[in-house]
Amino acid sequence: MTRTRFGASAIHSIALVAMFAVAWPVQAQDAKTAYPAMAPLEQYLMPDRNEEIKLARSAAPDSISAEAEVLVLGKAGYETAVPGKNGFVCLVERSWTAGINAPDFWNPKLRGPLCLNPPAVRSYLPRTIKKTELVIAGRTKAQMFEAVAAAIDKKELPAPEPGAMSYMLSKQGYLGDQAGGPWLPHLMFFTPETDSKVWGADLPGSPIITFQNREERLTVFLIPVRRWSDGTPAPIPAQAAH
Repeated sequence: MTRTRFGASAIHSIALVAMFAVAWPVQAQDAKTAYPAMAPLEQYLMPDRNEEIKLARSAAPDSISAEAEVLVLGKAGYETAVPGKNGFVCLVERSWTAGINAPDFWNPKLRGPLCLNPPAVRSYLPRTIKKTELVIAGRTKAQMFEAVAAAIDKKELPAPEPGAMSYMLSKQGYLGDQAGGPWLPHLMFFTPETDSKVWGADLPGSPIITFQNREERLTVFLIPVRRWSDGTPAPIPAQAAH
């Protein structure tokens, strides 16, 4: 019996590669990680600024990303590389936006291109900016999560706005060693912590997958789509063919 249209085994594999603001499966908490601590910051930076801009824009179709603001990661945090015109922001997130128990949390190879719509720019992006500033300042993983949770509780970081979402349609991302590259092109919707069943998610036949991030009082809904940002078709998981 399958859990969703992709099957229970696909749900597990997704949990091993989805990196953004998600809660890692319990069984991964005791896994021995190859990345026990942060590497030197230089290993997380992309040496070619133009390549980072290109990678960030690959998260969404040109009709969206061409006029979006683009952020790149520098030694002091994210900075604007290209001003935008349409209210969207594209960037490449690094490994520390993963769930607290993710084995790849400090993996310097991770690159997660995404383009955020205006509600997500206002209410989700500040979390990525805050996490990055804390990490660069030398905070440990535990300290970073504690600081973010405290900022959320004090409303210094906003709750996700209605309609907050992002595009993750890039072929060029690297979402973890298990994936060895991107996962599937998908949309992500950010909401305050809520019951997955409100969306009909994680039910047999449903295409919607959720991750609950208790530390950040956040629920993330992932909806796979059939094409990458360049318009080419995405692979169909074996489970989806049955």
